[in-house]
Amino acid sequence: MKKIIGNKPLKKKEGGASGMVLRPELAVIKWLDSTATTSGISSFTTSSSYLPIKSLKPSVLQYETFKIHNRSLGTFYPFAFTDIMGLEKDTGVMVEDIILAMNGHVKDGYTFNPQSSLSEHDHKYNKEPTLNDKVHVLVSVIDANKIKLMSDDIIKQMRTVRLAASDMGIPQMAILTKIDEACPEVKKNIRNVYKSTSLKEQIVSVKSGIPLYCIFPVKNYHSEIQTDDDIDTLILAALKQMINFGEDYVNK
Repeated sequence: MKKIIGNKPLKKKEGGASGMVLRPELAVIKWLDSTATTSGISSFTTSSSYLPIKSLKPSVLQYETFKIHNRSLGTFYPFAFTDIMGLEKDTGVMVEDIILAMNGHVKDGYTFNPQSSLSEHDHKYNKEPTLNDKVHVLVSVIDANKIKLMSDDIIKQMRTVRLAASDMGIPQMAILTKIDEACPEVKKNIRNVYKSTSLKEQIVSVKSGIPLYCIFPVKNYHSEIQTDDDIDTLILAALKQMINFGEDYVNK
């Protein structure tokens, strides 16, 4: 496949139609979308589906993997999203469940319970996860409007998840969503995204412990009927980094 940033195709790697070189036993690169709140996760995943792939309608209450359709070839791209609910107090997913998911112990279709984590005796518990079952990239999706509103408890939970991912060797990155709502300059012209002082302050204030070069600002699709090259450029830059991180992880 050709990966496009703006109007320019990215340089294709050797290794088949996908342009990706994966270990033989691996079907797809899998990344886990997680964040402080449910707002922003599904919107980014759905925004990604505005690109050359079919529409996704994720349910953050259930653990579900979404493969991405390649219309031109009639097949699926070799990467997938797993979208889960946020870390809200009393209503969000438990940190223990996120860690189990990263280890590949959570089967598709499991419904998260904010009051208790998945038991190894549950039929949705995967006792013998393969590389395909595990998460290859951890993506923290953060609403730009709510960064400064995150509680210390949420920040602590995010840190716990991040440290667990680090212990597993899982690459991490962050997506800063709804940047047009958080910054008037960007709302007026999305090309101001890297010129906006207020947006830079928002990025710096992301308290996830993720390096700045691994934080990607994006504008979500919501009311648009047609795709927009400027919006797509930001989304594709984030997707490209997810794929690169995933390739590095599974091929190490």
